[in-house]
Amino acid sequence: MKRTLILTVSAFLMGSSAFAAEAIEGNWKTASGETAVIAPCGSAFCVTLKTGKHAGKQIGKMSGTGNSYSGEITDPANDKTYSGTGTVSGSSLSMKGCVLKVLCKSQTWSRL
Repeated sequence: MKRTLILTVSAFLMGSSAFAAEAIEGNWKTASGETAVIAPCGSAFCVTLKTGKHAGKQIGKMSGTGNSYSGEITDPANDKTYSGTGTVSGSSLSMKGCVLKVLCKSQTWSRL
């Protein structure tokens, strides 16, 4: 009984580190079908393309917690950078990029 309890507590403590990760972290399928990875970098989260024509290119940097993030997003096709936001809901990430907070474009990414 004592050994089972120790193993259960150890498994719980080891598994609890998964809860420390932010919702935005992970691999995402972009609207264009590429894979992007979002991972901690300094005090923010960097968005880097893993696949496609622009693989390896960092296309964003966002800060935030929970399900709401903001920062900058770059369109790799034209290399233009926009103010951006990201909202995580389940296995979806709604990304929005704006110029002067007036001209905005949105897309939804799916968690892989």
